[in-house]
Amino acid sequence: MISDPLFYCLAIPVVILVGMSKGGFGGGFGTLAVPLLALMIDPRLAAAILLPILCSMDAFSLWSFRGAWDKLNLKILLPGALLGTVAGALTFEMTNADWIRVLIGFLSIYFVLHYLWGKKFLEQLREQKPNKIAGTFWGGVAGYVSYIAHAGGPPVAIYLLPQHLSKSVLAGTTILFFAIINFIKLIPYVWLGQITQASFFTSLMLLPLAPLGVWLGVYLHHRVSDRIFYWVSYGFLLLAGIKLTYEGMLGLWG
Repeated sequence: MISDPLFYCLAIPVVILVGMSKGGFGGGFGTLAVPLLALMIDPRLAAAILLPILCSMDAFSLWSFRGAWDKLNLKILLPGALLGTVAGALTFEMTNADWIRVLIGFLSIYFVLHYLWGKKFLEQLREQKPNKIAGTFWGGVAGYVSYIAHAGGPPVAIYLLPQHLSKSVLAGTTILFFAIINFIKLIPYVWLGQITQASFFTSLMLLPLAPLGVWLGVYLHHRVSDRIFYWVSYGFLLLAGIKLTYEGMLGLWG
C-alpha cells in the first residue's frame, strides 16, 4: 500500500473528479486520472489502483442511469471494444514505464485538442445514424486506450456525439459501455499480476470516495452546466500531458 501523504493529496481529488464524471457530469474528468497520478507513480501502478475504484463507481452510476442507454449503439461498440481490450492486455507488459508515459502524454494532449476543436466540430455535424463500421473502429480504439490508461471516453464521444443523443442517454450509454469493459478488464489485470496486494489495498483506502464522487456527478448533471469544469479539467490534463511526454522522452533518450 502506498503510504506517501502527498500521493493521497493528489489521489483524493482525482478520484472524486472521476466519480463526478461517472455520475454524468464533466465526462472528460475520467481522462485526468492516470495522467495526473502518473506524475507521482508509475502509470501502470496508477491504472491498477484505479480499476477496482472505477468498477465500484460503475455500479453506483448504473443505478442512477438505469434504462437510459441506447442498446443499438452498445451492440455496435462492444465487439470492437473487446478486441481492443485484448490488444491492450497483450501489449501492456511489452512496454516500459517511459513508453507508457509518452503514450499517455500524447493521448492527453490529443484529448485536449479533441475537446477544443473536435467536440465542437462533431456536435455541428448533421445528425448521423449508428454505423457498424465506425462503431467497431472507435469501440476498438476505446477498448485499447481504456486498458492502457482508463481513457477511452474521447473515442466513444467521436462516435456518439454526431448522433445528437439526449444528455442523459449519452451519459447512460457511455456509463454502461465502460462498466462492461472495466469489469472485463479485471480478468487480465488480475491474471497478469497488474493488480497486486499493495495496489489493491491502496484502492481500498480510496474506495469510500467513489460513491461521494458519483453522487456529486449525478446531482450536478441535472443542475449545472459543466462548461467551466471542462475548461479547468482539460487545462490540468494539457499540463499533465506535456509533463508526462517530456519526462518519458527524457527517460527514453537519457
